[in-house]
Amino acid sequence: MKNALQKFGKFLSAMVMPNIGAFIAWGFITALFIPAGWLPNEKLAAIQPYMLFYLLPVLIAYTGGKMVGGARGGVIGAIAVMGAVAGVGGTDGQPMLMGAMIMGPLAGWVIKKFDQFMEDKMPAGFEMLINNFSVGILGMLLAIFGSYIMSPLMTAIMNVLTAGVNALVSAHLLPLAAIFIEPAKVLFLNNAINHGIFTPIGATQVEAAGKSIMYMLEANPGPGLGVLLAYMFFAKDKTTKQSAPGAIIIHFLGGIHEIYFPYVLMNPIVIIAPIVGNIVAIAFYSIFNVGLVGPSSPGSIIAFLSVAPRDQIILVLAGVLIAAAVSFLVASPIIRFTDKGGSLEDAQADMSAMKAEAKGQKTVSAGTVKNPGDIKMIIFACDAGMGSSAMGATKFRNRIKAIRPDITVKNTSVDNIPAACDIAVVQTILADRARKSCPGAQIVEIGNFLADPALDNLFMQISTGDTMVTAAPEKEDIVEKVTKPDVFTKEGILLNQKAATKEEAIRQAGQLLVDRGCVDPSYIDAMLEREKIVTTYMGMGLAIPHGTTQAKGTVKKTGIVFVQYPDGVPFGDEKAQLVFGIAGIGDEHLDMLAKVANALDDEKVIEKMKTTNDVNWILKQLS
Repeated sequence: MKNALQKFGKFLSAMVMPNIGAFIAWGFITALFIPAGWLPNEKLAAIQPYMLFYLLPVLIAYTGGKMVGGARGGVIGAIAVMGAVAGVGGTDGQPMLMGAMIMGPLAGWVIKKFDQFMEDKMPAGFEMLINNFSVGILGMLLAIFGSYIMSPLMTAIMNVLTAGVNALVSAHLLPLAAIFIEPAKVLFLNNAINHGIFTPIGATQVEAAGKSIMYMLEANPGPGLGVLLAYMFFAKDKTTKQSAPGAIIIHFLGGIHEIYFPYVLMNPIVIIAPIVGNIVAIAFYSIFNVGLVGPSSPGSIIAFLSVAPRDQIILVLAGVLIAAAVSFLVASPIIRFTDKGGSLEDAQADMSAMKAEAKGQKTVSAGTVKNPGDIKMIIFACDAGMGSSAMGATKFRNRIKAIRPDITVKNTSVDNIPAACDIAVVQTILADRARKSCPGAQIVEIGNFLADPALDNLFMQISTGDTMVTAAPEKEDIVEKVTKPDVFTKEGILLNQKAATKEEAIRQAGQLLVDRGCVDPSYIDAMLEREKIVTTYMGMGLAIPHGTTQAKGTVKKTGIVFVQYPDGVPFGDEKAQLVFGIAGIGDEHLDMLAKVANALDDEKVIEKMKTTNDVNWILKQLS
């Protein structure tokens, strides 16, 4: 049921999301040039109704038709919706946005079925004639259907919806909508609610009144801000507490609301806070008759205020702050008295484990990547493919590109993961949809794009081939991490070395780890064994040899050593000039690997590192 709702909501929002730029342009023209706008201009204000009544329905119908029937579906969808637009009298009737959401996919389906019917019946040489005339004739018939049937039907539906909204406002019951909105948001139905339902109704209200409260119901960043502030001040888990400030910036300024959903899901009773916060904010906006002139997308405070009417910008901001304050005041005691110290990552891991057990599967907290050396495409996917997934892909791309430049890291919506994807990174709640979207991809489930052990494990595996074992640290481990022991020193650097084979180079790096007291001598054999499984050559003249997972018992302390081979050492068909030997306890060496990746971001640094005689310079680059 949940997946079906998410899929339907995603389908609705997917018709609107690619066209949000057009909605924003329409919103700005409305905010700036109508008589009550910032810069009243009668001529420019005349653009606004043409965009609302013609441009936006055509764009939505084209997108919906293309989603179902490809490029031909997009064209026939645009033709079909014009009948519905004309049926309401163009700019004299109601905006046909919801009608476009029906006519576009319907037209795409019709042309898709026609093409399937004609697939084996198309006479040779008549392809272009039949293809063009089929779109034209079927498009004409659908436009007639839209004018006589769809147009009055959608007008009646919009009248009922608008009357319902007005009745709720008159009865002062609209704030209760938050009871449904906030839980639906954390189930990743936020885009479907905002762009599939509220945006069309809001557009109708803007045409009549110049503003609409509907644009404020889901997009208000205040409720989520309050939750994140409460976790920042009162969370018992250190990682969760430290991740909250970064989440606040991304949520409040970036407008990516998905970032706070895991904080609610880890302690579901916290959902009361954004519900109450949004109820109070909607009530405030209703009392003072506040609205926006266009959709706020993304739900950033910047976007929210940019589409506020000139004379209500202070009231709009006040509603955001009120929502944040109320949400914070409600969430704070809940977190203080119900938080048992579990981390965001632990909660996510528990959810994954319970889900797997219910299906009779065995799972580990971060998964095991099969054949890391063969990974070529990693996709970060969220519901819409525009917010949290874009942020996650950017962060991970910057992290991995120096070590594995052969890997492509992109983001997309969870229902449009490309077939070539090797690994799909998604929030746990979207994992089932990701599996259906791309059955051949390995799914990595995460809970937090800022600090998730599954992402650290993924980075570890595709950069070194090993699985990072994550566990709750003992007190001694916490102290050790705070003191940050030196894992890279001058004694671990050898320059101007020569080796005839990669085995010789690996032994030299392993012996350096032994000499530093990091490992037992047997670890060297484990490094050689690891190289037989899959090469540790990473490209760009870099190799990172290390022991097998089974050899972790021979590691005494975390250490990284660096051996330079100016003439290169053959690693298969490639040559490595830079060899980093690794021995790690837990994840202590991940910071150093990240520094290696950052240092190798600059090609000039890479080239100099291959030939320099300056040990201090190398130490500086990697410290």
